[in-house]
Amino acid sequence: MSTGRVRTKKKACSSDQSPDNLPLRSSGRQVKKKAAEAADDDDEASEKKYRKCEKAGCTATCPVCFASAAERCAKNGYTSRWYHLSCGEHFCNECFDHYYRSHKDGYEKYTAWKRIWTSNGKSEPSPKAFMADQQLPYWVQCTKPDCGKWRQLTKEIQLTPQIAKTYRCGMKLNNSTKTEGSDQCSMPEDLRVAEVSDHWWYSMLILPPLLKDSVAAPFLAAYYPDCVGMSPSCTSTNRLPGESNLVKLEHLKSVPNLTVAGMNKYFQPFYQPNECGKALCVRPDVMELDELYEFPEYSRDPTMYLALRNLILALWYTNCKEALTPQKCIHHIIVRGLVRIRCVQEMERILYFMTRKGLINTGILSVSPDQYLLPKEYHNKSVIVVGAGAAGLAAARQLHNFGIKVIVLEAKDRIGGRVWDDKTFKGVTVGRGAQIVNGCVNNPMALMCEQLGIKMHKLGEKCDLIQEGGRITDPTIDKRMDFHFNAILDVVSEWRKDKTQHQDVPLGEKIQEIYKAFIQESGIQFSELEEKVLQFHLSNLEYACGSNLSQVSARSWDHNEFFAQFAGDHTLLTVGYSTVIDKLAEGLDIRLNFPVQSIDYSGEEVQVTTADGTVWTTQKVLTTVPLALLQKNAIQFNPPLSEKKIKAINSLGAGVIEKIALQFPYRFWDSKIQGADFFGHVPPNSSQRGLFSVFYDMDPESKQSILMSVVTGDAVTTIKNLDDKQVLQQCMTVLRELFKEQEVPDPVKFFVTRWSKDPWLQMAYSFVKTGGSGEAYDIIAEDIQGKIFFAGEATNRHFPQTVTGAYLSGVREASKIAAF
Repeated sequence: MSTGRVRTKKKACSSDQSPDNLPLRSSGRQVKKKAAEAADDDDEASEKKYRKCEKAGCTATCPVCFASAAERCAKNGYTSRWYHLSCGEHFCNECFDHYYRSHKDGYEKYTAWKRIWTSNGKSEPSPKAFMADQQLPYWVQCTKPDCGKWRQLTKEIQLTPQIAKTYRCGMKLNNSTKTEGSDQCSMPEDLRVAEVSDHWWYSMLILPPLLKDSVAAPFLAAYYPDCVGMSPSCTSTNRLPGESNLVKLEHLKSVPNLTVAGMNKYFQPFYQPNECGKALCVRPDVMELDELYEFPEYSRDPTMYLALRNLILALWYTNCKEALTPQKCIHHIIVRGLVRIRCVQEMERILYFMTRKGLINTGILSVSPDQYLLPKEYHNKSVIVVGAGAAGLAAARQLHNFGIKVIVLEAKDRIGGRVWDDKTFKGVTVGRGAQIVNGCVNNPMALMCEQLGIKMHKLGEKCDLIQEGGRITDPTIDKRMDFHFNAILDVVSEWRKDKTQHQDVPLGEKIQEIYKAFIQESGIQFSELEEKVLQFHLSNLEYACGSNLSQVSARSWDHNEFFAQFAGDHTLLTVGYSTVIDKLAEGLDIRLNFPVQSIDYSGEEVQVTTADGTVWTTQKVLTTVPLALLQKNAIQFNPPLSEKKIKAINSLGAGVIEKIALQFPYRFWDSKIQGADFFGHVPPNSSQRGLFSVFYDMDPESKQSILMSVVTGDAVTTIKNLDDKQVLQQCMTVLRELFKEQEVPDPVKFFVTRWSKDPWLQMAYSFVKTGGSGEAYDIIAEDIQGKIFFAGEATNRHFPQTVTGAYLSGVREASKIAAF
């Protein structure tokens, strides 16, 4: 008997005939047995004709092989085993053998793919991974507005962004024949498409989707592609052929700040391996906490989320001048199988989340009412923003772009708050307030400059210290005293490790104590000049804190340094921050000269009363007034603010620095400074510390003759009661001492700031007072009942004291308001 015969024949033979081929007599019991066996035979034959998928929970009752690779492919018939990729996508055992068995025709193709995958990726190059990556057909959505149906492409067609962008039902692709019929969109959609949206469908997916030719690939060359949601089989991720992964990673460790050709060098949205401490940077292989909170379904396997998030971030930084919409992302999602449909659906959710959080679609973007960045369910809110500084305008711009009704009430007759540029100096903008960007990598100010086409001037590191009398200090002395100064701060850091808030002392007192102990223990005696240089460095510290050191906390003076800070160049925004501020304000409903007196949130809606008696009714209020005004109860809250919040408000200090700018008939300092962006003034004694300690050259092109200097620490009090001409006279005395070897002309124009006397500001930036802590920033930022929200630099624990910090606090609160 041939081995090709089925077993039923064998059974029949053994039961009907005796060993010597003589017929047996049939008893009743034997007849029943024969009938039962015949029924079993029918079931077995049926089983062989149709075999279910063995994956528990799979809904496919009659699987169909998508591969059609083997000559004896089961198609929709019988196979000894179905291999499950998803509910609706299976391949038969014959096609498995076609690629997996070394004597079969497809084996060479499988092994070639396996070599690439192994050299590039981290996950196992299994036959199922091969089928998902190379053999599954692509799915594409009809772009006709009134259709949108999903269609399966034939196996030989490779999906490209261009095809995905332009596809219409029945379209000819790769010279394939167009389906007959006039209206291909009327053809019904495959029933499997509807199942993809269900949660259980994704849970039945064997392998997570790995995108092909992702736009994120150039950013992530140092990672295993399959760890960041990309296929290792693509040329875009096949970076260094012939080298092991270890060699690749070691090679790329030497260039951590990976930049993409043609992209702004300050755009580095992804951490590179073994890199840390960069602000607004994400790990491409790990979900952030707020992402896990929003998308808990990806906590076990985040691959799909990471693939889409990384793609969206890369697309945004590739072109940040236009709003990134779902339609612009869809055609970049290239992945085989039904899972592409799921990716497109999830991409929209992830895009809206990232937009709301201010990770993308932020900055000075302005959108029309028919192109709001969030869906309609977000639009049914009304918000009043108190204050048109960087924080208020950032929040208002975000909320407006989301589609939320927002009105900004500003007490002053101008916008900008502590950003106030003077453009009356010939050819140069001089900031009365902020003008320097500290750390440009991933800084939203760098992003907005890119959006506006503005170039920032990188500040050089050279800063000669000039003594009164005109002598330039030996750089070795400056270096030595800078070392001792930082050593003192290191000792402060050690001291505070086990100290509570109650054990806090003023920073100035602690520095003096450590300095005296060092002198006594070491026996080192600093020269008079070295003592003066040390005073210069202390004045710089007072500049950073915005206060004299007797008020600043020794325990928490640099509390924000515990968080990742902005890295990279420090730059001068030569066009002024107002260029950015004005663009943020464009198209917003801003009411000037409307000081807010009270905010009543005792009812269902919030009532805001302004000085003219007008009562404004709204659902939510965002207050961005400076810390100094909160401390002086400039706005009455009903119910009153909690004791906890009031305590936090009073535990911070309202720091003050002042500026003076002078325009001269010519650049008398050039020959001495030799192209440096700034120079230092060594104070003659500690009592004059902070009085014009640094001078900035405000024209990097060296065409205009403008210097700007700062007044910090106790020197602020010294000039407070002097008139502008007296301050100018003191400044000119200093300059003539620093350039004693030459004639220093009188300025043709100047200004002196008076931030401390501005009734609606009264400060420059915040600091932590003795006995306080960085936690106060978080407490001030806490919303009240989902109705009253707070923003401003004094609510940003990570980035206080800066325009960037104020801006980001506004973006943060806009996200919270939209989510409530």
